[in-house]
Amino acid sequence: MVARAELRADCGACFAICCVAPAFSRSSDFAIDKAAGVACPHLADDHRCSIHDRLRPEGFAGCTAYDCFGAGQRLAQVTFGGRDWRTHGDVAAPMMAALPVMRGLHELLWYLGEAFDLASSDPVRNGLDAARRRVEEAAASPPERLLDIDLDALRATAAPLLREASRLARAGLGGADHAGDDLSGADLRGADLRGVSFRGALLMGARLADADLDRADLLAADLRGADVRGARLIDALFLTRTQLGGVRGDRRTALPSGLEPPAHWAD
Repeated sequence: MVARAELRADCGACFAICCVAPAFSRSSDFAIDKAAGVACPHLADDHRCSIHDRLRPEGFAGCTAYDCFGAGQRLAQVTFGGRDWRTHGDVAAPMMAALPVMRGLHELLWYLGEAFDLASSDPVRNGLDAARRRVEEAAASPPERLLDIDLDALRATAAPLLREASRLARAGLGGADHAGDDLSGADLRGADLRGVSFRGALLMGARLADADLDRADLLAADLRGADVRGARLIDALFLTRTQLGGVRGDRRTALPSGLEPPAHWAD
């Protein structure tokens, strides 16, 4: 079973795959346009970012929010056996193409692992365990088979299990169902949001300062630009580092075990 610690990025064990594989467009998150498979101009020869200490001031806030869920180092060190794409040109294209697949698998493992660990998940624990093993088996595929994995099918199998785990965890709290709702810019400061489902909701720029999100379901919620200063997120469900990287928090923001405040929160 993949340990939770392996589902977090270890850039020192990677070959900066995320600085090459994705495409991005000039926006508030990225200062330039970059095509998929083309190295970022700020990527140094040693696979380090030459502006890492000033990414946000330079207009690359999206880079500070990105998290590969440990997919990068797995591809670099396990799937492709430690072969550097710069030195071994034959692995460059397949390695870059494999990143979104492996990241999707690791993200799914993160969600399934969190659901499995919930004390309330006993009724679905066996199903969660079986789904997690199937995803782990897919993630262990050799390079030539990785791109043939049906990630959507694995997600479809996991979805009802994750929904039920969420329902069980939120039972008795009477939280509203805002799954998929557009709550961009909503003023929810100090609100009692315990047990609310924000699954897939748009919360861009939402004001959540000092709100209580105990056991609120945040799976795939878009929190970019949200203000969570002083918010209680310690028992929020399915919160990820990527989501935290896009919000505004402070030292009063209570986070779940295993998630640390992003460095830019001190700004």
